[in-house]
Amino acid sequence: MDLALRLARRSEGETSPNPPVGAVIVKGGRLVGWGWHRRAGAPHAEVDALRRAGARSRGATLYVTLEPCNHTGRTGPCCGAIRAAGIARVVIGAKDPNPMTDGRGIARLRRMGVRVATGVRAPEAERLIEPFRKAMTTGLPFVVAKAAQSLDGKIATSSGQSRWITSAPARRAGHAWRARLDAILVGIDTVLTDNPLLSARFGRRRAGRPLKIIVDSRLRTPPSARCLSSASPAPTLIATCLPRRLAQQRHSAVRALARRGAEVVVLPARRGRVPLERLFRLLVRRGIHSVLIEGGGEVLAGALAERLVDRIAFFVAPLLIGGRASSSSVGGAGARRLSEAVRLQRLAWSRVGPDLCVEADVVYPKRSAR
Repeated sequence: MDLALRLARRSEGETSPNPPVGAVIVKGGRLVGWGWHRRAGAPHAEVDALRRAGARSRGATLYVTLEPCNHTGRTGPCCGAIRAAGIARVVIGAKDPNPMTDGRGIARLRRMGVRVATGVRAPEAERLIEPFRKAMTTGLPFVVAKAAQSLDGKIATSSGQSRWITSAPARRAGHAWRARLDAILVGIDTVLTDNPLLSARFGRRRAGRPLKIIVDSRLRTPPSARCLSSASPAPTLIATCLPRRLAQQRHSAVRALARRGAEVVVLPARRGRVPLERLFRLLVRRGIHSVLIEGGGEVLAGALAERLVDRIAFFVAPLLIGGRASSSSVGGAGARRLSEAVRLQRLAWSRVGPDLCVEADVVYPKRSAR
């Protein structure tokens, strides 16, 4: 199973909206086949491994990180292929949360006389499919919040200067995060202040990814923004909540953005802001299962307030900026009481050049009874 997990990680971030999956076939203590799912529409990991193993699959054991599918999508069901190949035993890491499978693959294999073991290396297998699981079970994408900040939590000086707080190695690591996820999201202030490309310049490159999302309540994105240039070719979605009557008044601006390849989506305002949960549900319907929020602090505060963030990846530089006017990585009104604070668990940290990268899962406080 360890090898199957390593194979699955080869295509992590490249298979969406499908999850990454790895498979290994063993017979008589010898490795006879292996495979992984490379991209949506490509053969599933089990089929890839069965092709390599050929006739040696008969009577063998298949190790697979995710429950084999039992339905026909862009490819055929894997359960039938496993039975036809003569596999005697299947060892599974995680159950498939897709309602079309969700235990049905295991049940079908057992009905066909295949011995099945489940939950082997389950924590690692589950972590591999976090975006897929959340999309399938909640209709929301898996959200990672990334920030580059000083030790005292500042993402810019009092004059707005932010380039560069963290080192080149940390910035490369940040681009690797972009390459792994389906979309990158920023607020309009980041676009107006930093004018970023919002591209993934390090890590594996995927056509059309990451989708660039700009949260722009008043539709102030300039058509000249670098993220709309040919140097950043992935699609751009601009989410606004302007009333349609005002959007019509700015029809020429919308047309100008469209000529630059941007799609403008108008959503009903929530307290004068773009409703992030509604936007995120729209993204999942379009096959976007993971989102990287890169700021600014108000956008991140809004996402935390709506309980949409699942993980943080903060790059912390060894410097102090200070100042009440200096922007913080998390803005908003903040917690009034410690009991209202967002907690972090399963912390992991590593050195990235001179900086520190802190990753953690987000735990929200219990909602107060009303």
